Amino acid sequence: SRKEEESMVIHNRLGSLSSLHLYIFSFIHTFLLSSLVSEKNETAKELIAGLLRRVKRGWVWNQFFVLEEYTGLEPLYIGKLHSDMDLGDGSIKYILSGDGAGTTFTIDDSTGDIHAIKRLDREVKAQYLLKAQAWNRQTDRPLEPESQFIVKIQDINDNEPKFQDGPYQATIPEMSTIGTEVIRLTATDADDPTYGNSARVVYSILQGQPYFSVEPKTGEVRVSLAGMDREVREIYSIIIQAKDMGGQLGGLAGTTVVNITLSDVNDNPPMFDQKLYQMSVLESAPVGSVVGRIRAKDRDIGINAEMRYSIIDGDGRDTFDISTDPTNLFGIITIKKPLNFESKASYTLKIEGANTHLDHRFLDKGPFSHVTIVHVSVEDIDEPPEFSSAAYYIEVSEEAEIGTVFTTVSARDPDASNNSIRYSIEMTTDLGKYFYIDITSGALMTVVALDREELSWHNITVLAMEMSNPSMIGSVSVAVKILDVNDNPPSLTHYFEAFVCESAKAGQLIQTVTAIDPDDPLAGQQFYYSLAPEAANNPNFTLRDNQDNTAWILTRRGGWSQQDQSVYYLPIFISDGELPVQTSTSTLTIRVCSCDVEGNVMSCNAEAYHLPASLSRGALIAILACIFVMLVMILLMLSLRSHRKKPYLHDEEDNVHENIVRYDDEGGGEEDTEAFDIAAMWNPHEAHLVGKQRQDMLPEIESLSRYVPIACVGWPGSVCVGGDSNVQGYVLSKLLEADLDPCAPPYDSLQTYAYEGEGSVAESLSSLQSGCSNTDHEYDYLNDWGPRFKKLAEMYGVLETNNPPMW
Repeated sequence: SRKEEESMVIHNRLGSLSSLHLYIFSFIHTFLLSSLVSEKNETAKELIAGLLRRVKRGWVWNQFFVLEEYTGLEPLYIGKLHSDMDLGDGSIKYILSGDGAGTTFTIDDSTGDIHAIKRLDREVKAQYLLKAQAWNRQTDRPLEPESQFIVKIQDINDNEPKFQDGPYQATIPEMSTIGTEVIRLTATDADDPTYGNSARVVYSILQGQPYFSVEPKTGEVRVSLAGMDREVREIYSIIIQAKDMGGQLGGLAGTTVVNITLSDVNDNPPMFDQKLYQMSVLESAPVGSVVGRIRAKDRDIGINAEMRYSIIDGDGRDTFDISTDPTNLFGIITIKKPLNFESKASYTLKIEGANTHLDHRFLDKGPFSHVTIVHVSVEDIDEPPEFSSAAYYIEVSEEAEIGTVFTTVSARDPDASNNSIRYSIEMTTDLGKYFYIDITSGALMTVVALDREELSWHNITVLAMEMSNPSMIGSVSVAVKILDVNDNPPSLTHYFEAFVCESAKAGQLIQTVTAIDPDDPLAGQQFYYSLAPEAANNPNFTLRDNQDNTAWILTRRGGWSQQDQSVYYLPIFISDGELPVQTSTSTLTIRVCSCDVEGNVMSCNAEAYHLPASLSRGALIAILACIFVMLVMILLMLSLRSHRKKPYLHDEEDNVHENIVRYDDEGGGEEDTEAFDIAAMWNPHEAHLVGKQRQDMLPEIESLSRYVPIACVGWPGSVCVGGDSNVQGYVLSKLLEADLDPCAPPYDSLQTYAYEGEGSVAESLSSLQSGCSNTDHEYDYLNDWGPRFKKLAEMYGVLETNNPPMW
């Protein structure tokens, strides 16, 4: 190495001298040529031309070589520049320019020596391009053209190999064969690969044998040991070294770590922990309930450990089911059918667990499934009574008698104890208390008369309770349908009021009537219409049955007039078509109305007065205001009139609002001087004079005593004086007179009620001072009140012989 460095320095110096000589030679020739031309010496021109033709250019050494990483204290000498014009008198000045001139490289402008003033690193910059020129110090002009040369930094082994991406992670399947490539590593060396062995890297493994190895030249890490099992060891950490200088002694080295993970393969079969599992479940558990979980463990992981469970045998295959949980590891046993301890108390299941993903390379390590036995015990509980039917549907006729048993429900205790059962009806389902159930037999009967038209369905709930445990209650729904019986007569759909125009002709349709019936026969309703017998032959109207549950009311004549008769009442007879046949008679009110030419009703007696539709809102408000003022005035007049009639009361007890009037007074006898003067009885001939002074005897009826012979009834010690003084005979005659005159009140019970209260619109209610006949009481207005007051009108009304018929 030392010899090489010395030879390089010599070459650099020779190259620099040769270059300068060339520069100096060129400068001299140029100077001479220019001088000769200026003097126009043709001979000199030929001489110079001959000289130029004879000169040959030599090789120019234009490179300097210098080793990197110089660590000396003095600047590193690179080389020397020298011009042939330099006579050593200091007239020549050397100038250096280019890469790093002045900062990295300096030149002695007198001697031309070049030095490096900084530490050079080939890995930072491998070469520098510099320029040099010789100048005349006095003229400050270049003596020769600028020369260019290169300073190349020569490499030394000062960088170790490096793994740029370390540490590394790698994964390979477990049980991989020898030679399986794990990962390929590459180390980089910053030294010059073209110079020596500084960048020639060799790989070796420092840690990880005998499991892995590395190729020295390529850096490939490979498996060197077969049968590595993940279940034994999963992760390996190895150290790989990269060394330059071809691995020779003295080379630089770098290391990295490679973490290798063994991935799982399905090389282990599953296995249950137990050969027999014991489980229990309540018999009341619903279908779908979880009984328990089992697991066939697998040393593998991931999809290689996923299981599929199935019941392959056992007496519980139809009662239980098994499925895999979302993790695909556990088997979940569930109930498939309802359980009953009394029917079967235990079940046996043979369950298989098998891997779902198999690796065909390791089938020889199988089978990859395992079988276990599961014993399920059913636990008994106290169950509520169960009815023989899930629900009951019964049909009962609405004419069923009270106490009729229409069905019997039965329930039993499903437990082995078979306790006694007591029946009842849930109160909230039979609020009307239509039914009763026998507490021991379960017989359902009616306790209230049923009416389909009132309630056609009854939905009741029957309860069954255990005697020994009242908390155990079973229930069942009983639907009772009430069957229809034809027990309701039909009637008109509405209270019809028809109208006939005064201009109506004979045979004109004035109304279509329909009927309703609360009953609901299976074949549907069929109504029959006709006029009531008393109106069958009336000359005014007739009825036509349309045979479609409707009927028409037609006129029999024309020439109608409101003045002759404004209202007609037509009784219609309706019957249904079911047995027993039900009939009814409804009355249709027909009013005679005045109509326009198009037949539109204009006015009827029964119509209320309607304001014209053309009245404005303001006019309507004005009319209503007037009516209101008139009503207020009428009420004021009535109030003033009642105040004038009210007598002045001296005593508060006379106020009718506070008095208690007794009606059990039968007369005061001789003390009652207001009711009757007892002295009149001693003078019968003056009795008629007394009667004339009484206000309650108008009109006066002459006493019959003058015409009735007075018998003298003899008592022991009695005396008859001329017949007029016989009190007994007078009383008997008056009694006969009173018996013959029904309008005369008894003298000994007369009470006068002069004041009857304030504000009575009916005025006096007393029958006193009224006539003795019914001529003052007219009841003809009852005929105008319609068919509902027909009977009263017949009893009290006065029918004129010339009145028109009602229909």
